Parts: sequence; structure tokens; C-alpha cells
Amino acid sequence: MTGKRLLLILLTIVSIFSVFLTLLQSLGETQIQYQLELYQSNLILNASQWQPKGGKNGQLLATLLGDTPYKTITQQYEQILEVVKDNIQQKNQTISQLNETKPRQQLKQSLQQDSLLLERLNISLAILYAYQNDFQNAQKYLSAIPDEDTRGIIASIWLENKGLKGSQSEQEVATIISQKLDGWFEDLTLAKFYQLNNDKEKLTRIQNEIQSSAERALIKLGIISSIALFGGLLGLVLIIFLLIQSLRKREKSILATNGDKGWETPWNWETILQVIVVGFFFFSQVILPIILGGLGINPAAFDIRGKALYVFFSYLLMATGGLLVLYLSLKPFFPLPKDWFNFTSNNWFWWGIGGYLTAIPLVFFVSLLNQQLWQGKGGSNPLLFLALEAQDKFALTIFFVTACIAAPIFEEIIFRGFLLPSLTRYYSVGDSILFSALIFAIAHGSLAEAIPLATLGLILGIVYTRSRSLLASIMVHSLWNSATLLTLFLLGSK
Repeated sequence: MTGKRLLLILLTIVSIFSVFLTLLQSLGETQIQYQLELYQSNLILNASQWQPKGGKNGQLLATLLGDTPYKTITQQYEQILEVVKDNIQQKNQTISQLNETKPRQQLKQSLQQDSLLLERLNISLAILYAYQNDFQNAQKYLSAIPDEDTRGIIASIWLENKGLKGSQSEQEVATIISQKLDGWFEDLTLAKFYQLNNDKEKLTRIQNEIQSSAERALIKLGIISSIALFGGLLGLVLIIFLLIQSLRKREKSILATNGDKGWETPWNWETILQVIVVGFFFFSQVILPIILGGLGINPAAFDIRGKALYVFFSYLLMATGGLLVLYLSLKPFFPLPKDWFNFTSNNWFWWGIGGYLTAIPLVFFVSLLNQQLWQGKGGSNPLLFLALEAQDKFALTIFFVTACIAAPIFEEIIFRGFLLPSLTRYYSVGDSILFSALIFAIAHGSLAEAIPLATLGLILGIVYTRSRSLLASIMVHSLWNSATLLTLFLLGSK
């Protein structure tokens, strides 16, 4: 065995171990889907307060929001509360078994965030039940709030129907409400507080704000629903059409285009491992953290703009390293055979549009099943959490460039441009699509996202092998990430 081959095997083992640890760590993290549900529920609650001028809103709101939005949202909050409780319990057990190490400190930070989320969920459920006149359940969740001042204020306003009590001023109470609550919960609590204090000026102001929030919420819900509904319906129609055409025309159908046509691959498995293991996994999982750690960079201390720039430049560094390894690995085989890293095609645009539309219903249904499987655990891409909370235009632009331009180009070159065609030397085109999709999903480091990302990877692989153009799969990838970022922005915006 040569020294190069031995080194490659060792790096592969290290990379597999590192990926395994990343996936294992994600198991204790909460999915972003639950955060999205909280934000979407807040939008629905805001929209429920809409009072159009000169007309009734009952039937229209029932159509948009459902007949029992408060009951449904209360159940969602209770489910998320149980998931967060389980996460806190598991993290406490893990922390007690670890020494003073970096993973222990990271777990402590994550535990602190979960504790804050748990407090907010208890407050929200207390208010939701009180709003529905279920004071027994409201008291149950109220008693779980650790902060005495917050607990007393919520109890006074929602359970006792009292305004100021004790030595706190109106401004102090309003400040605590604004710190501990947000959205619908904050607005309605402040409105009820000002009503109890007979402060008509502030009550009128907050009521106007509630109506403005309700109108904005309806617009956001309309946009989000349109993307999911119309895109999903078009995608479903397209899937049915493609399946029927495949059954009728078989080898001459659209999906059969280049279906069994592999690539002429002059390199062997060593080169494949060298690019994927060294250029992607080892560099991103081992080398990059060492470089950033050696520079003493602590992104946790950055503001949202700093975090956005950190994500962008670290991704750019990872992509540069990966592409450099790819270039050096393939240089001995130049000029490459036909169809390698092809960006030209007459029909790439339509394959891109079609691939994106079919991805909407397929990934949606898979995600629903996946959510039941993981029950809110398994983690998510940290970039999604940052994008959800970012309302700074500069930060959002950087996130967009990273997720919707840089990531699709780099990942499609690596996984569809190189890995998938290389695998056709050893496997059929169909198996190569499957294996490359699984590796693509694992590369994102989240157990909860593995199945939906593998589904997206399958679609990207089919689009690329049929269109024979990286532009098509890059377009699908970019459209998917763009729609995700738009949804996150709309959910997180005030």
C-alpha cells in the first residue's frame, strides 16, 4: 500500500468520525421547523385581530385561518413545549457526564437558549388559555414561569383583570412585557393592561398598531401560502404528467432522456475519495475549524452583520479549498472527456423550473413524515436560524449571496458536477443519483434534514443527468434556497 493511499484512508476515517460526531450532536438540537411553527402561529394570531373598515371579517378570516386557530395554535405550542423539555433534560444529563471541555460549554450555551425558549412558551400558553377563558390551564402554565415579576404581571392582567399593583410604575410593567413577550402576545397584553389602567391614549395607539400588524400578517401569510399552494399544485400536476408520459412513451419520455447514459470517467475511486473526503469533508470538518480557531475568531460575540460576514467568508474559504483540491486532483486528466462540468444546454432553463416545481410537493410531503419521525429533534442548519432572526438589509443580502448563489454553485459542482458522474464508472446512473444524494444530505450535518435533503438531492441528480447542464441543477438549488430565505424573512419580520 502506497503512502498516499494510506494517508487517504486515514483522512477518510477521520472525516467519517467527524461527520458522525456532528450528526450525533445535532440529535439533541431542536429543529428549525418548530421555530417556524412558532413564527407562523404568531402571524396567524396577529392576522386574527384584523378588523376591516365597514365590514365583517368573520367569514374571510375563517377561510384564511381556519375555524379554530387558537385551539390549533395552543396544541402546537404544547407539543413544542414537550420537545424543549425533553431537550433540556437530555442536555443536563449529557453535561453532567462531560468534563470542562468545549462540547460541554457549547451544550451549556444551547441549554441556556432552550431555557429561555421554555420560559417564553410557558408565558405564551398561559396567555393563550386565558384568552380562551380556560383559567385553570392558564394558571398551570403561569406557575411554571420562573421569573416572579413576569409571573405576577401576567397573573394580574390576564387572570385577575387588574392593572397596576404594588410599587411598579406603568412604564416598568410595559418594559417587562416588551422584554418577555413579542408579537400578538405583547400587543394584546399591553392593550389589556392599558384598558385596565384606563389609559385611553396608549390604548388607542396600541390598538392601531394591532391593526397594522394584522394587515401586514395577512399579506405575509398570503405570500407564503401562495408559494406553497400554487407552486405545490403546479409541481403535483407536473409530476402526474411526467409519470403518465413515462408509462406511455417509456424510452421516449422526458424522464428517460439520458436516463441510462453515464460519463466516461478516466479516474478511479482514489481520486473520487480525494476530492470528496479531502476537498469537502476533511477540509470543512477539520481544517477550516482549525484555521478559524487559530485566528481566535468568536462569531458568538458578533452582531448580526458580523455573523453574516463570518458565514460568508468561512463558506468562501471552504469553497475555495474544495475547488482547489478538485482542480489539482483532475489536472492530470486534462483535457476532460465530453460532458464533464457542462454549463451549456438548450433546455437547462425548463429543467430548472420543472425541477424546482416538482421539489415543492415532494420535499413537503417527505418533511411532514420526517417531522413525525424525529419529533422536533435532529437540529437544523444554523444559517436558517440566523436568517430567521435577521432583519438587517445588509445581513440579509450577505445571507442571500451565501445561500442562493455561492452554495448552489459550489455544491452542484462538487456533488452533481463531479461526484455523480464519477460514480457512474462503478454504478448505474440511477444508483449514482441515489448515492450522491445521500452524501449530499449527510454533508449538511443535520439528522433531521437528512431525508428531505436526500429527496432534494435526488431531484437535483435527475435534473442534472437529464439536462446534462450544471446550470439546470444550480437553478433548482438556487430557487429552493431563495424561497426558503424569503419565507424565513417574512416569518421573522415585524
